Amino acid sequence: MASFYLASFCIMVLSFSVTFASGNSVPNKFKETCINDATIVLSFGLYQKSCPEAEPIIYSWVERTVSQDPRMAASLLRLHFHDCFVNGCDASVLLDDTPNFTGEITAAPNLNSLRGFEVIDSIKADLELACPQTVSCADILAIAARDSVVLSGGWGWEVQMGRKDSLTASRKAANNNIPGPNSNVATLVSNFQNLGFSLQDMVTLSGAHTIGRARCSTFSSRLNGGSNSDMNLDFLQSLQQLCSVSDTNTTLANLDDMTPSTFDNQYYVNLLLGKGLLVSDQVLATGDDNTREIVQTYVDDPSAFFEDFKNSMLKMGSLAPPTGTTGEIRVNCRVVNQFNS
Repeated sequence: MASFYLASFCIMVLSFSVTFASGNSVPNKFKETCINDATIVLSFGLYQKSCPEAEPIIYSWVERTVSQDPRMAASLLRLHFHDCFVNGCDASVLLDDTPNFTGEITAAPNLNSLRGFEVIDSIKADLELACPQTVSCADILAIAARDSVVLSGGWGWEVQMGRKDSLTASRKAANNNIPGPNSNVATLVSNFQNLGFSLQDMVTLSGAHTIGRARCSTFSSRLNGGSNSDMNLDFLQSLQQLCSVSDTNTTLANLDDMTPSTFDNQYYVNLLLGKGLLVSDQVLATGDDNTREIVQTYVDDPSAFFEDFKNSMLKMGSLAPPTGTTGEIRVNCRVVNQFNS
């Protein structure tokens, strides 16, 4: 399994305060990552002077898209996840295949599954008009993910910015690093620990499945008797009926059948009721006492989930590329600049 060498990063945190128009002051942090003798600094409010239109442009596009297709909120959130889990948050997931390498879009966790590329293209085009080669595609993914949560009813957070876009992608790392829908707790823990995440981070970030949908083919083992002993019987029968009517590669089921477009704690309530759609969802409540305890905490206290999700997203968003890699700010998110024309 490919892994990230987090211990080799040089990280320095500096604290100070930012005062907003409301008069409220909040602590800010720089996260400095030394890569190949270069320094990448993640900070809050990075584009306030260089591109003050950046966040409003991104929010406007996400708001417009989600109002037309609520599922897109989950898709944009997922793009950020699948980007960061492969060699850090560097927009490698957005790169098209070239004669020199095969990108990540055709990796098993992404093929015919990831959506939202055209939304990112539109955001980038507007940003290039407003402030050319200033806002990275990786930062767009991070901000769009936050906005998607907010527009779905979740809590917002200040996004750290300053990421660079990669010059290459890794289909192999995407296949190895992104947890599969049939993962058990041990596999999930391994995938997340390889990136420096705690058990709580894993359960918290899994809560992103409170919005979005999944193809029937991703949970077919649950329908055919392989992993359904812990499923709510009515829920199982409804899924069997849904997935029997057409191609399991195209039919979609809500990850949260109660509030599918609302970012809330219902996902965890569902797990305790035996209504987790994916194997990797349900095992959090039935496969390990420690993960079940965290699930119960989020059922009892929704605000704890929102706060922890914010912190885990900031942690995920700070995942940097391996040492020795370089980056740029792409003009077109789908191709590196030297091939852009």
